[in-house]
Amino acid sequence: MKSFPEQLARSVAEHGPLMVGIDPHLDRLPTRFKQSFESLSGASRREAAAHAVLDWSLEIIQAVSGEVGVVKPQAAFFEQLGSPGWAALEATCQAAKKAGLVVVLDAKRGDIGSTASAYAKALVDNDGPVGADAVTLSPYLGPESLTPFVEYCTSQQKGAFILLRTSNPGSEALQGRGATGAAVEVAQWLENWNSSLKGPSGFGPIGAVVGATLSADELAHWRKTCPHTWLLVPGVGAQGATPADTKPCFREDGLGALINVSRAVTFTPAGEPDPTDPVQAIRDRVRALKAQF
Repeated sequence: MKSFPEQLARSVAEHGPLMVGIDPHLDRLPTRFKQSFESLSGASRREAAAHAVLDWSLEIIQAVSGEVGVVKPQAAFFEQLGSPGWAALEATCQAAKKAGLVVVLDAKRGDIGSTASAYAKALVDNDGPVGADAVTLSPYLGPESLTPFVEYCTSQQKGAFILLRTSNPGSEALQGRGATGAAVEVAQWLENWNSSLKGPSGFGPIGAVVGATLSADELAHWRKTCPHTWLLVPGVGAQGATPADTKPCFREDGLGALINVSRAVTFTPAGEPDPTDPVQAIRDRVRALKAQF
């Protein structure tokens, strides 16, 4: 079994850097899915909605298989539906892996000690309920909140993506501020780990989340600062960035970055009718974006 960074290197070499996010916003699901739960409430609504979310997610997986190598389910949209939603998340991740896709679970967990170990067991352990290949994490309880996941990176060939420099308006207050920002310290942790865990591609298993809507200079800074670190780059599409904006995130050989796109490919644009062939419509939007890299 290849290590996580080598899985990513192979995936990007074969399919390009595009990663598709599976973010089941209930109010944006196609009508044929929404109609199964819109008139319900309470537990009945959550159960019906979870079935709809799973069916929609499986449709996404069918559409993107062979076009991209990585998908990123957003845990919150499943968890809001309670235990049926959690079951739908498990089934979605299992289906994606069966289809040959690398699964990065967007969960943004962050805790210490036995709690962090329990999160790791739940989300990335091969014998756990989800079994994702990697997970997103918040680093702001310190490096010990990440250590249990780093251990899985070596024992089970897993990965993690740490929030390094996000582009939401309030991020500057903590992450930025030049040389005194928290992101500088977090970047050093990542490089320390990856330098000792890197594989033939030159990358380690602990990646960083860096927003695509940051300036080109800042994106280039983090690429240079973290030479052994895969970058997960959200923000293309609905958030305003373009594939061209992400160019500074890559190494010269085209590796080093996964560019996430969710709503721009998985949902029909506002004002347009649902397509008669939704799988092909998603596939066409993915191909159009891939052509821009």
